[in-house]
Amino acid sequence: MRAAKAVEKTRPFDPAEYLDSSEGIAAYMTDALESGDPAFVADALGVIARARGMTEVAREAGVSRESLYRALSADGNPEFGTVMRVAQALGLKFSVTPMPHKAA
Repeated sequence: MRAAKAVEKTRPFDPAEYLDSSEGIAAYMTDALESGDPAFVADALGVIARARGMTEVAREAGVSRESLYRALSADGNPEFGTVMRVAQALGLKFSVTPMPHKAA
């Protein structure tokens, strides 16, 4: 008779659980922005908002918690004004640097 295998319960990875410093949050957001993927950027803002407390971020950004969850999901498509208000509520500042020129 074979011994029964122990079943380990797993749960989905949640990056919000690891975003516990301003430096970690900035690195995560920078990676999202550098991806060039708008859905990833919106999702990253949502992950950071969950790490900081979605209700508080929504209040500071002037939107409802439910609409913020929708807008900042991977399927969301937030208006740029919403992105800027959320970034400000999170204490984030976007900056721009020139891209290196591609050789022809």
